[in-house]
Amino acid sequence: MKIHIREIDHVVIRATNVETMARFYCDVLGCSLEKEQRDLGLTQLRAGRSLIDLLQVGGKLDRVENGVPGAGRNMDHVCLRVEPFDADALNAHLTAQGARLGEQGVRYGADGFGPSLYLFDPEGNMVELKGPPEAARVTTL
Repeated sequence: MKIHIREIDHVVIRATNVETMARFYCDVLGCSLEKEQRDLGLTQLRAGRSLIDLLQVGGKLDRVENGVPGAGRNMDHVCLRVEPFDADALNAHLTAQGARLGEQGVRYGADGFGPSLYLFDPEGNMVELKGPPEAARVTTL
């Protein structure tokens, strides 16, 4: 059997302050609230066709084996495809919202090389905003 991956369905981020994180992902990055299950410590945000799940540290679904929050990083970053990608407008918006910005550049993603901007959410997780691919490039190894 060969598994054929179509896309990322969801990403789960453990959060010590789910409300602050939800505001950031909704107000700053444009996600919307999909479903909230406070009894489970789970808030699900719609990010285009995908979901970003915020899991309350110490909540019912959080597991002991997840360890101490902030003690380790199991995910380098999550990449969100955005269109249109206007780097100046994105930088101005994110700066006005108080987001901590990272490096901007051209990076390779699912659809090829394209513009990219790193930033950090309120709990220090790196987020990449990725624009549409540039014209096809010839690369040599």
